[in-house]
Amino acid sequence: MRYWLYKSEPATWSWDQQKAKGEAGEEWTGVRNYQARNFMREMKTGDRGFFYHSNEGKEVVGIVEVVREIHPDSSADDPKWECVDIKAVMDVTTPVSLDRIKGEADLKDMVLVNNSRLSVQPVKDAEFRRICEMGGIDPDAAMKS
Repeated sequence: MRYWLYKSEPATWSWDQQKAKGEAGEEWTGVRNYQARNFMREMKTGDRGFFYHSNEGKEVVGIVEVVREIHPDSSADDPKWECVDIKAVMDVTTPVSLDRIKGEADLKDMVLVNNSRLSVQPVKDAEFRRICEMGGIDPDAAMKS
């Protein structure tokens, strides 16, 4: 299993909206960056990730899971843009802010810290575990599929 981070502005698509989609989940549409799209091409059903509120809040607020692998993005006219579907798995008990993440020496190499503009990005196993701990959730529970 691999781990990821999905960024969304809460005014556009919020954690509450993601949770409301239930088990079926929702397409992660609108990605128009080749690197982010290519990361989605690597995703497999069952991979987990963080749902991150960008701009407003700038914090990890939930755990999501890939429920459908790469397919055409229904919001795009051009077939080169693809997406995955994700579902909400659990809330992060205490949202983990970007400032807190930047303050952790063992997270200094995290993509989020070094390339904050990338909307879909990989997260290393140890980073995923550490942020779960910071958010007050059991990493083993969050990492199961």
